[in-house]
Amino acid sequence: METVDPDNPLQLLMGAEVGAVHFVRDYVELHFDGPVLRALSDPFGLYDGREWRFPEPGSLDVMHSYIGKTVDGYELDPDQILALDFGEHRFAIPLDDDSRVGPEAAHFLGPDGVIGGMWIW
Repeated sequence: METVDPDNPLQLLMGAEVGAVHFVRDYVELHFDGPVLRALSDPFGLYDGREWRFPEPGSLDVMHSYIGKTVDGYELDPDQILALDFGEHRFAIPLDDDSRVGPEAAHFLGPDGVIGGMWIW
């Protein structure tokens, strides 16, 4: 079993490629051929220099553009933001209390074989 720093689980996504973007009722998931990042609060980001925010018009089309992109950086401030970087593109989930629609803003389901493989913010 692989051990991961519980305060830094996004390191598991470095070099991972987005395989799918799923829209499930009122939240969004990024799938990475095993791991899943679930945005329960409305994600936002930057793609090709253009800002987007879910569920505003056009955001679904932009989010599909992340398919095939590889994670090359991330930011995690458990009280503010969880963000993945893909070169010049960014996908972010707000974690602050005002952005939440319930007690949880994001879930990360790590790859199989990782001890403690689910993180909740």
